[in-house]
Amino acid sequence: MTICTRVVACALALAACACGDGRNQRAAALPPTPPTPAPTTPAPPPAPGSFADDVQFLRAHTDVVVLQSPDGSARLAIAPGYQGRVMTSTAAGEAGTSFGFIDRSVIALDARQPHMTVLGGEDRVWLGPEGGQFGLYFAPGAAFDTDHWQVPEPIDWGGWPVTSQAADTIVFAEPMTVTNASGTTFDLRVDRTIHLLAHDAIVQALGTAPGPTTHVVGFESDTRITNTGAVAWTKHTGLVSIWIIGQMRPTPETTIVVPFKTGSTRDLGPILHDAYFGRPPASRLKVGDGVVFFRADGVSRGKIGVPPPRARRVLGSYDASGHVLTIITFDMPPAPNGYVNSMWEHQADPYAGDVANAYNDGPLGPGQPPLGPFYELESSSPAAALASGESMGHVRRTIHLQGPEAELDAVSRAVLGVSVTDIASALPPSPAAAAAAQPAR
Repeated sequence: MTICTRVVACALALAACACGDGRNQRAAALPPTPPTPAPTTPAPPPAPGSFADDVQFLRAHTDVVVLQSPDGSARLAIAPGYQGRVMTSTAAGEAGTSFGFIDRSVIALDARQPHMTVLGGEDRVWLGPEGGQFGLYFAPGAAFDTDHWQVPEPIDWGGWPVTSQAADTIVFAEPMTVTNASGTTFDLRVDRTIHLLAHDAIVQALGTAPGPTTHVVGFESDTRITNTGAVAWTKHTGLVSIWIIGQMRPTPETTIVVPFKTGSTRDLGPILHDAYFGRPPASRLKVGDGVVFFRADGVSRGKIGVPPPRARRVLGSYDASGHVLTIITFDMPPAPNGYVNSMWEHQADPYAGDVANAYNDGPLGPGQPPLGPFYELESSSPAAALASGESMGHVRRTIHLQGPEAELDAVSRAVLGVSVTDIASALPPSPAAAAAAQPAR
């Protein structure tokens, strides 16, 4: 090899080394490739019928505020966008049973429906009366039938603003105007406070302590109406009332229980009114000793009401299949102007209405579907004869207890005056009712 050849070879070798060093340096400067993460298992969906499942569905369509106890067991789901309704509740955390009726098919439409937008909710605000010459659900001159019945928009559709909120309380205020069948217009404001009840408050409301293994949730709604107009409300042109309705899930083994004051008809008048939508048959309605039993299976439309002399400020229901006892208590102040009458007819006495009502949903007519189905536990304030700027309120408590039958029986006897065994056997469900009942989901 010549000197020239050796020089060229050395130069090429040095160049090759230099190139190799550069590649190594660049390779060293690159970050290490991260390891491939292990595949993760997605969280299972909430169980059907659970509180978490209902909240997940609701949040796909509207904002939801959840109030809960410090340990997370008792929870309320409240929808400001649905007039501040308590949509549902549970006594056993997210995985616990969801007690309120929620109409998913209607909510999914995200639009107001004719006659009534059946959103559901176990505590919602309506105003009374429904029917009659002073009814708020029929236009002047309209016939008192289903075709002409329409829930006023302020209590049927749209959101109510939240004015304050805490871990266990939420407050709403909503101005509105409604007109009755006689053409009288009412300007008013609704103020509404929902409060999750602590255990001591539940014991106080019941007058007895639930058993140690019973799951319990309770809440109170305090609703007030104020006459914001310039004219006083008078009996001559019609009065309004606060009407709180709780829609619950029906089952073939659910029975409504309405205690009443015993005494002669001459002294106290009739025990109940049962002709709102036609008298229920004996297989669906039974008057016992101080208590009325009414089937709540969602397959036959009917409604009953208890007049003031008979009312005991409490009503409830028992689902024997789910071991759920529901108790409703409410305040019943003096009523100098009576209670508004909601019967769908021209009324001889528009202020001879009921304090408490119960409704079982079913087909509206031959070949027609039910509204839900659901059942309702209802309570009302007295008729409000308010001067401009005056207010009237209605306080109501809803308590659900789920647990062993023996523990529920003790509460039922103390509060409703009847055992859960007697409730469950008062109106045995027929095979036809069990087959026709549809899941309220």
